[in-house]
Amino acid sequence: MNEHERFMMKAIEAAHESGHRSDYPIGTVIVKDGEIISSGYETLKSANDPVNGHAEIDAIRKATREILKQPYLEGCTLYSTHEPCPMCATAAFWSKIKTIVFSVSREDMIEQMPKRASGKFSWRQVDISCKDVLDHGSGHMVELIPSVLREEGIKLFDYTA
Repeated sequence: MNEHERFMMKAIEAAHESGHRSDYPIGTVIVKDGEIISSGYETLKSANDPVNGHAEIDAIRKATREILKQPYLEGCTLYSTHEPCPMCATAAFWSKIKTIVFSVSREDMIEQMPKRASGKFSWRQVDISCKDVLDHGSGHMVELIPSVLREEGIKLFDYTA
């Protein structure tokens, strides 16, 4: 198992924790210098918060406010079980994340929705990819690494607590 797979497994563990709380099974970890500095959990349903309830936002806030106590995550890698939405991709850009690694792409989510989504979870997507958002930024480049442990990520669509 390589480093990206090892950290993605931790994001998948965070997704399972979110799912156990009846939230969407989406998880994120942020890594700096080979160590996890924060984990993010999807809390959209339990917190009734469509902005701060995203796992990526949760992890970024914890890393900047509680761990590094600064607004920037330079040199950090964000691992997410799902391709970050436009809002989360922008937050990663503003925080100066170096790299985003994700498991399930936006296209995977769109494909899986009709056949995998249950009454418990409904999956929606804004038709703008993470790459499209980041390509429109200036002054900071974010590397994207897609499809790490993709099959394990797709299994999260069948999540039952």
